[in-house]
Amino acid sequence: MTAKIDLKPEQSLETHSIVLFDGVCRFCNGWVQFILRHDKHDKFRFAPLQSDYAIQLLASGQLKDASLDSVVLCEGSSVYTHSAAVLQICNRLGGAWRVLTVFKVVPRPIRDTFYRFIAKRRYRWFGKYDSCMIPNAEIRSKFIG
Repeated sequence: MTAKIDLKPEQSLETHSIVLFDGVCRFCNGWVQFILRHDKHDKFRFAPLQSDYAIQLLASGQLKDASLDSVVLCEGSSVYTHSAAVLQICNRLGGAWRVLTVFKVVPRPIRDTFYRFIAKRRYRWFGKYDSCMIPNAEIRSKFIG
Protein backbone atom coordinates (compact mmCIF):
# COMPACT_ATOMS: atom_id res chain seq x y z
CA MET A 1 0.00 0.00 0.00
CA THR A 2 1.25 3.47 -0.80
CA ALA A 3 0.28 6.87 0.49
CA LYS A 4 -1.23 9.40 -1.91
CA ILE A 5 0.05 12.92 -1.46
CA ASP A 6 0.44 16.23 -3.22
CA LEU A 7 4.22 16.64 -3.08
CA LYS A 8 5.75 20.09 -2.81
CA PRO A 9 8.24 21.15 -4.03
CA GLU A 10 7.49 19.43 -7.31
CA GLN A 11 11.02 19.56 -8.71
CA SER A 12 11.53 16.63 -11.10
CA LEU A 13 8.46 14.70 -9.92
CA GLU A 14 6.77 14.80 -13.31
CA THR A 15 9.60 13.09 -15.14
CA HIS A 16 11.61 11.29 -12.45
CA SER A 17 11.08 9.14 -9.39
CA ILE A 18 12.79 10.61 -6.35
CA VAL A 19 14.68 8.42 -3.89
CA LEU A 20 15.14 9.88 -0.40
CA PHE A 21 17.87 8.10 1.55
CA ASP A 22 19.93 8.40 4.73
CA GLY A 23 22.85 10.44 3.46
CA VAL A 24 25.27 9.46 6.24
CA CYS A 25 24.59 5.70 6.05
CA ARG A 26 27.26 3.76 4.15
CA PHE A 27 24.80 0.99 3.26
CA CYS A 28 22.23 3.51 1.98
CA ASN A 29 24.88 5.29 -0.09
CA GLY A 30 25.85 1.93 -1.54
CA TRP A 31 22.20 1.39 -2.50
CA VAL A 32 22.14 4.77 -4.25
CA GLN A 33 25.35 3.89 -6.13
CA PHE A 34 23.72 0.59 -7.17
CA ILE A 35 20.66 2.43 -8.51
CA LEU A 36 22.87 4.93 -10.36
CA ARG A 37 24.79 2.09 -12.05
CA HIS A 38 21.62 0.29 -13.15
CA ASP A 39 19.39 3.29 -14.00
CA LYS A 40 19.84 2.90 -17.76
CA HIS A 41 16.86 5.13 -18.62
CA ASP A 42 17.57 8.02 -16.21
CA LYS A 43 14.40 7.42 -14.17
CA PHE A 44 15.67 8.45 -10.73
CA ARG A 45 16.73 11.54 -8.83
CA PHE A 46 18.11 11.44 -5.29
CA ALA A 47 18.01 13.52 -2.12
CA PRO A 48 19.53 12.71 1.26
CA LEU A 49 16.93 12.70 4.04
CA GLN A 50 19.16 15.31 5.72
CA SER A 51 18.84 17.73 2.76
CA ASP A 52 16.70 20.87 2.82
CA TYR A 53 14.49 19.30 0.14
CA ALA A 54 13.73 16.17 2.19
CA ILE A 55 13.45 18.09 5.47
CA GLN A 56 10.84 20.34 3.85
CA LEU A 57 8.85 17.30 2.69
CA LEU A 58 9.10 15.61 6.10
CA ALA A 59 8.15 18.80 7.97
CA SER A 60 5.12 19.33 5.73
CA GLY A 61 3.61 16.09 7.02
CA GLN A 62 3.19 14.81 3.47
CA LEU A 63 5.54 11.87 4.10
CA LYS A 64 3.91 10.66 7.30
CA ASP A 65 5.29 7.10 7.02
CA ALA A 66 8.81 8.28 6.23
CA SER A 67 11.64 8.58 8.71
CA LEU A 68 15.42 8.52 8.77
CA ASP A 69 15.34 4.73 9.05
CA SER A 70 13.70 4.19 5.66
CA VAL A 71 14.42 4.70 2.01
CA VAL A 72 11.53 6.66 0.50
CA LEU A 73 10.47 6.59 -3.14
CA CYS A 74 8.29 9.44 -4.44
CA GLU A 75 6.59 8.87 -7.79
CA GLY A 76 4.13 11.57 -8.73
CA SER A 77 1.67 11.62 -5.84
CA SER A 78 2.60 8.11 -4.60
CA VAL A 79 5.06 7.53 -1.78
CA TYR A 80 6.63 4.15 -1.04
CA THR A 81 8.57 3.41 2.15
CA HIS A 82 10.56 0.51 3.61
CA SER A 83 10.33 -2.74 1.63
CA ALA A 84 7.71 -1.33 -0.75
CA ALA A 85 10.20 1.36 -1.81
CA VAL A 86 12.97 -1.17 -2.43
CA LEU A 87 10.71 -3.43 -4.50
CA GLN A 88 9.29 -0.53 -6.51
CA ILE A 89 12.81 0.71 -7.27
CA CYS A 90 13.76 -2.78 -8.49
CA ASN A 91 10.63 -2.81 -10.63
CA ARG A 92 11.47 0.59 -12.13
CA LEU A 93 15.06 -0.47 -12.85
CA GLY A 94 13.60 -3.21 -15.02
CA GLY A 95 15.56 -6.04 -16.56
CA ALA A 96 16.67 -8.81 -14.25
CA TRP A 97 16.07 -6.61 -11.18
CA ARG A 98 12.33 -6.73 -11.83
CA VAL A 99 12.33 -10.42 -10.79
CA LEU A 100 12.85 -9.30 -7.18
CA THR A 101 9.28 -8.00 -7.16
CA VAL A 102 8.26 -11.63 -6.63
CA PHE A 103 8.74 -10.76 -2.94
CA LYS A 104 5.56 -8.69 -3.12
CA VAL A 105 3.74 -11.97 -2.42
CA VAL A 106 5.26 -11.86 1.07
CA PRO A 107 2.91 -9.81 3.29
CA ARG A 108 4.23 -6.31 3.81
CA PRO A 109 4.40 -6.56 7.62
CA ILE A 110 6.79 -9.51 7.23
CA ARG A 111 8.87 -7.74 4.56
CA ASP A 112 9.02 -4.59 6.66
CA THR A 113 10.07 -6.53 9.76
CA PHE A 114 13.05 -7.84 7.79
CA TYR A 115 13.71 -4.33 6.41
CA ARG A 116 13.62 -2.80 9.91
CA PHE A 117 15.94 -5.53 11.23
CA ILE A 118 18.60 -4.44 8.73
CA ALA A 119 17.84 -0.72 9.07
CA LYS A 120 18.23 -0.83 12.84
CA ARG A 121 21.72 -2.36 12.51
CA ARG A 122 22.95 -0.60 9.37
CA TYR A 123 25.36 1.77 11.13
CA ARG A 124 26.82 -1.03 13.26
CA TRP A 125 27.26 -3.38 10.30
CA PHE A 126 28.24 -0.97 7.53
CA GLY A 127 29.34 2.22 9.28
CA LYS A 128 28.36 5.84 9.06
CA TYR A 129 29.80 8.91 7.35
CA ASP A 130 30.35 12.16 9.27
CA SER A 131 28.41 14.04 6.60
CA CYS A 132 26.39 13.40 3.45
CA MET A 133 28.32 12.50 0.32
CA ILE A 134 29.08 15.24 -2.17
CA PRO A 135 28.22 13.92 -5.64
CA ASN A 136 30.92 14.27 -8.26
CA ALA A 137 30.31 16.38 -11.37
CA GLU A 138 29.30 13.32 -13.40
CA ILE A 139 26.25 12.56 -11.22
CA ARG A 140 25.56 15.92 -9.55
CA SER A 141 22.57 16.62 -11.83
CA LYS A 142 20.84 13.53 -10.41
CA PHE A 143 20.76 14.97 -6.88
CA ILE A 144 18.24 17.41 -5.40
CA GLY A 145 18.78 19.68 -2.43
